[in-house]
Amino acid sequence: MLVCMRTTINLPDALAEEAKRRARASGRTFTSLVVEGLRRVLAEERTGPQVPELPAYGEPNGRPLVDISNRVALDDVLDADGFR
Repeated sequence: MLVCMRTTINLPDALAEEAKRRARASGRTFTSLVVEGLRRVLAEERTGPQVPELPAYGEPNGRPLVDISNRVALDDVLDADGFR
C-alpha cells in the first residue's frame, strides 16, 4: 500500500509555472515532476558531488617534484628551460 503525505510548498510563481509547463509538455503531473526533482537532489547528496579527479604530477610515490611553497625552488624549475 502506497502512503503519500499531503503537504504545501511555497514556490516562486515563475518556477511553478515553468514546472507546470514542463510537466504538461511531457504528459506528466506537476506532482510527479516535483517528486522526481526531489529524488534526484536527495540521491546526489547521498553519493556526494561528482568532482572530477584532478591530474597529479610528481613522483609515483606521491612526493611532488617541486615544493611550491619554496619560491626559489619553484623559480628555478620554471626558469630551467629559459624564458618563454
